[in-house]
Amino acid sequence: MMNDTQAKYPQLRFKGFADPWEQRKLGDVCEPITDSIDTQKYPNEVFAEYSMPAFDASMKPDIVLGSSMNSVRKIITRPCLLVNKLNVRKKRIWYVKKPNKNAVCSAEFIPLYSDTVDLTFLNQVAKSETFTRYLENHSSGSSNSQKRITPRSLMLSKLHIPTIEEQKLIGKIFESLDHTITLHEEKKRQLECLKSALLQKMFADKSGYPVVRFEGFDKAWEERKLKDVVEKQIKGKAQLEKLAPGEVEYLDTSRLNGGQAILTNGLKDVTLDDILILWDGSKAGTVYHGFEGALGSTLKAYRTSANSKFVYQYLKRHQDNIYNNYRTPNIPHVQKDFLNVFTISVPVSDEQEKIGSFFKQLDDTIAFHQRKLDLLKEQKKGFLQKMFV
Repeated sequence: MMNDTQAKYPQLRFKGFADPWEQRKLGDVCEPITDSIDTQKYPNEVFAEYSMPAFDASMKPDIVLGSSMNSVRKIITRPCLLVNKLNVRKKRIWYVKKPNKNAVCSAEFIPLYSDTVDLTFLNQVAKSETFTRYLENHSSGSSNSQKRITPRSLMLSKLHIPTIEEQKLIGKIFESLDHTITLHEEKKRQLECLKSALLQKMFADKSGYPVVRFEGFDKAWEERKLKDVVEKQIKGKAQLEKLAPGEVEYLDTSRLNGGQAILTNGLKDVTLDDILILWDGSKAGTVYHGFEGALGSTLKAYRTSANSKFVYQYLKRHQDNIYNNYRTPNIPHVQKDFLNVFTISVPVSDEQEKIGSFFKQLDDTIAFHQRKLDLLKEQKKGFLQKMFV
């Protein structure tokens, strides 16, 4: 086992770098920002406030008047790293590369600047598991959510750093990765917002007509009970503990929510076109589509006469309505007469097909960005493990 005095080298490095990394205290390479301002003395002045709520909401500072801040704020005039004191497991580390005009930060953060280390590099070090464990072990308070790190304990933390040239190269590659991750997160968020808006516009309201529809369709939608468009209801019977390995996917909530596929010798009783609905549990009423395999015992499936992609999107649009009005209280499960009492508005089959296919393509694009995000985050995790000491 290596001790603190032994030379430390990362597993993966850029060509041309071979020297060991040097162990330093954070306080040896960084200084806390101490300049402060009482914004109450400038009630009509506009400030850019870096706060914990702003970090959690969008990682963008809130633009506020001085009168809205009730305590002294630290003045941010240069690139810095904001380290959150509270509940450090959440890794609220905010790299402020170019502070806004009149930038200030709340007392929830310890702002650090440095003339000797690259802050892009330090940003990644501060988010590492090793650094986070140190912060956790040196936090004090009455409960996990209220424990906090003191500036003194933070500055005594130890880290290993290479030459400034290697720091900059490492910082640059992670900055590029983070930028790509942010782009995919933003694109996914935009697509999810677009889908949410279109679900409200492209399905008929009480008038029988949607606000937005494909060209060539103008007839009113027909209101029916869900049972009128369901040809067959399939009750899940598969129980994993009673199955052996095989070639048929076992479908349970873990798998439907992105978990790893488990192949069994179960009976394949649902197809890709069937709509699945969780019948029991805290999330009873959740609907799924696009799976085939052996249906778990807490699920049911609907085989529809109407276009299944359309019916699925209709149910997904009314997901909160199903949660709130079509479940039993206490131990939730979907009410037995759900098919008989739930109402669905249905257009002609060609319009169903167009709507179902449109939203399926949108879902596939959202899923693509999610897969890309998962891959990028896994890649970053691997680099963090191999490129740092």
